Amino acid sequence: MRKQFGARTSEADIQKYQTSKHWSGSKFENLEETSMDINFQTLPKLLYKQFCEKKGREPKAKLDIKPFNKNAFLNSPLQSKFIWYGHSSILMRHHGRTILIDPMFGPNAAPIAPFPVKRFSDNTLDLIEHFPEIDLLLMSHDHYDHLDLASIQKLKPKVKHYFVALGVARHLVKWGIPKKNITEFDWWTNQQFEDITITFTPTRHFSGRGLTDRAKSLWGGWAFKTAKENIWFSGDSGYGSHFKDIGKELGPFDFGFMECGQYNENWQQIHMYPEESVQAALDAGVSKIMPVHWGGFALAQHSWKDPVDRFVKEAERLNISVSHPALGGMHSFTNELVHRWWDDIQ
Repeated sequence: MRKQFGARTSEADIQKYQTSKHWSGSKFENLEETSMDINFQTLPKLLYKQFCEKKGREPKAKLDIKPFNKNAFLNSPLQSKFIWYGHSSILMRHHGRTILIDPMFGPNAAPIAPFPVKRFSDNTLDLIEHFPEIDLLLMSHDHYDHLDLASIQKLKPKVKHYFVALGVARHLVKWGIPKKNITEFDWWTNQQFEDITITFTPTRHFSGRGLTDRAKSLWGGWAFKTAKENIWFSGDSGYGSHFKDIGKELGPFDFGFMECGQYNENWQQIHMYPEESVQAALDAGVSKIMPVHWGGFALAQHSWKDPVDRFVKEAERLNISVSHPALGGMHSFTNELVHRWWDDIQ
């Protein structure tokens, strides 16, 4: 089996997963019934559109990423800040600790497919060389556009510890990460990391890296609560009642990284339309929102600008504060980021 696939589930893995109330006996399940409207009749047309009809779905030129400034990032240790690198990859400096979320810096989001899904930016793996030591790396789930073998291997010397969705550890261990450095999370599990309480929040999605491991690991988002700030990374999700539950249990939130992009009518229950993403933030009680899961890859048939255009329009209609930083820009959670940088790009 190719290394990209990660690890199969072992008997010991299954025994561990059975301790979760979200494990059905053979797989993990969403909190509400969830499906994708794809069958053998619709699949050929979808694949043709995905790999052959690319007009407007990718920028005409590669998107630039601002260079990393390590000194500026590490200074003012008590001021939280973040950098977005496209799609769902976020580097945070939070209460004096460096935290990296879903570090997919590889050039291809479909490494096992016959046709690549190329990144909108070049040489993104090289960014890792300039990063400081990573105190904590978090993985929301094991899909290729979030968990990337090349990125994990390059980050390995820098990362001190990993917080991951239940079931993801087996992939990391196969790729050479010591088991003692990995902590797995079920939904609603929380753990103290220095003075940050980190909670794994439920989403409506799925997992898997091959034909035989669908839903054999969990999927979710991450909440970061301190005495001064409450930050939320929504994770990949279809719209559902869990957003109100998250707001009730953990909110309100000062800032939310909201999944927005790679949606399609055939899989609406696992990826939100932009308007639903804004509503999900309202449900969870988020004060300021930012769209992520776009600006990196064309994994659906919409134009590459459609997610952010629709997200911003809906946020403005509902009078919600919205942030949309350029790739690689360093910002605090209180910055007003309203420049529509993508309007200048074809």
